[in-house]
Amino acid sequence: MIESLLYRAARALLGPVSTASMVEPSLARPWTRTGADKCEKALVTDHPQQPLTVRVFVALAPPDDAKDELAGALQPVYERYPHLRWNRIEDWHITLAFLGELPVTAVAVLRPVLAQLAASRPPLRLGLNGGGHFDERLLWSGIQGELEGLHLLADDVRNLARTRGVTFQERPLRPHLTLARARRSAQADIPSAAADLADFAGHPWQAERLHLVGSNIGRGPGAIRYRDIEAWPFGGGT
Repeated sequence: MIESLLYRAARALLGPVSTASMVEPSLARPWTRTGADKCEKALVTDHPQQPLTVRVFVALAPPDDAKDELAGALQPVYERYPHLRWNRIEDWHITLAFLGELPVTAVAVLRPVLAQLAASRPPLRLGLNGGGHFDERLLWSGIQGELEGLHLLADDVRNLARTRGVTFQERPLRPHLTLARARRSAQADIPSAAADLADFAGHPWQAERLHLVGSNIGRGPGAIRYRDIEAWPFGGGT
């Protein structure tokens, strides 16, 4: 019970952390004593409340070997453009539907229908390919493979959200994996970094799970962090 209370206090104190989406919970780094002390103090003095809303999206995540392959190709790019705001490798994902800031109660309604959707679909075979950018501000790697199936899955995710009363800004699906964002002083680096990735072609892989992800975007000046709220394995389909 105390451990559970400490965990909730840590989440409220330290903000969202990355978990199963990009790192399995069993492999997560254990707390230090200092962190536990902070949580105990929060329990005794601050009585932090859980937020009533969460910023969420639905996504796919590449397996570790695909991430490692792209990370290897990025090493010289990291060195060449150190002033870009690089995403953590464990946070890499392919967004299917960005649902925005939702009440926690709405997230609870989405979980069973997303689980059913995942169970009804086979895994998609995809690959990471090349590089590009949006408005010279965001660097990405492209997606290849079963793109028709990817678009159909994204459509179904969005339709399910609408049928459960979730309203969100409609954005056309442009399959990509975000790698970095430009600081104002380094905006010119983004097109050059994209050109450096033009010849990258990763090996194909299967997207094994559908992820419901929370983020801390817009919750302060710190680094962007993502965490799995839940993830469901794809089934065999029909």
